[in-house]
Amino acid sequence: MMSWRKIRGTARWLPSYAWQRLMRSRAAKGPLHLIIALADHFEPAIIPEDPKTYASPEEQERRLEKWCREYPLLVDRWRDGDGRPFCHTYFYPAEQYDKGLLDRLAEHCRAGWGEVEIHLHHGIHAPDTAANTRCLLAEFRDTLAKHGCLSRLDGVGPARYAFVHGNFALANSGVCCCGVDDEMQILSETGCFADFTLPSAPNPSQVGKINSLYECALPLNQRAPHRRGYDLRSGCQPKTFPLIIQGPLLLSFSGRNGRRLLPVIENSAVTTRNPATMKRLELWRRAAITVRGRPDWVFIKLHCHGMDPWDEEGMLGAPMRDFLEKLWQETRSKGSYQTHFVTAREMVNITLAACDGREGNPGEYRDYRFKLIRERAM
Repeated sequence: MMSWRKIRGTARWLPSYAWQRLMRSRAAKGPLHLIIALADHFEPAIIPEDPKTYASPEEQERRLEKWCREYPLLVDRWRDGDGRPFCHTYFYPAEQYDKGLLDRLAEHCRAGWGEVEIHLHHGIHAPDTAANTRCLLAEFRDTLAKHGCLSRLDGVGPARYAFVHGNFALANSGVCCCGVDDEMQILSETGCFADFTLPSAPNPSQVGKINSLYECALPLNQRAPHRRGYDLRSGCQPKTFPLIIQGPLLLSFSGRNGRRLLPVIENSAVTTRNPATMKRLELWRRAAITVRGRPDWVFIKLHCHGMDPWDEEGMLGAPMRDFLEKLWQETRSKGSYQTHFVTAREMVNITLAACDGREGNPGEYRDYRFKLIRERAM
């Protein structure tokens, strides 16, 4: 959570937030389905104290091996209502590709612990070009497909992917770290079916439209066309891809002991300093991110940096274990909601099923349209 000073620095989303608090105050009737995905900005080379440098290949291999060994041991005990474990979607940076690391990560995912999608940092030292961005995305898409990652629409055709923009500057929406105004058009033409970058507050790239699942309303060749959007609705199939899949963005007014404090930003980032908790889950639920017409299917997209050494405890330690155990107990004792742990691809599939008017258990639609190139072991 972020300070009041940072809230004022990215205040363009506050009017939307105030309006949503009025319009979304009523909870859906009956039990809720909480569809939870964790978008992991997965960077084995990260050095948090010096972002401009990379960890050694040996250190990257050590980090990944530890993750693949310890993560299943952490989460295997606590399953969702469909018997699935809490999984990560590993958005791997295209500019940091390493074949050996991807081989190991793909093996981890085929064992049932997540899926790999595309992450990209670019335009950091100087604005990138559209031609270079297109080349990077297309090449990495095809490379991941050779590793058995990504998916195909209805199981046929070219590889398709979900995306997270490094440094949050999607379609040149920030003050640096992109430079390509028509990036959304490039994403669409190279097979991106959904973007999972937002929310980015307190980063200046945060747009005014929040807590939504939507299609871009502005031309995709414009800068930041996701500033405006058409909310996804039941009974209406989306036509403009990539879809924008946002995580919760709210204000929190209570401290650890329930005391009233100055507001802080709840941006759905999971870290060691601000780990996942049942108290935060209630805030995420209250964001009420849904497909219109399906208020009982609530989409909760979280994000993290799983390979950041500073967040190792939050990812692999007691905070995550405590959260999953309490969530597991809550769903079985009260029955007010059912959880579904999903990947980014599965979240989009369930979203599309809701748009098509599908009902029942949303977990049944994990493979609704976009199907894995290589199936997982169950």
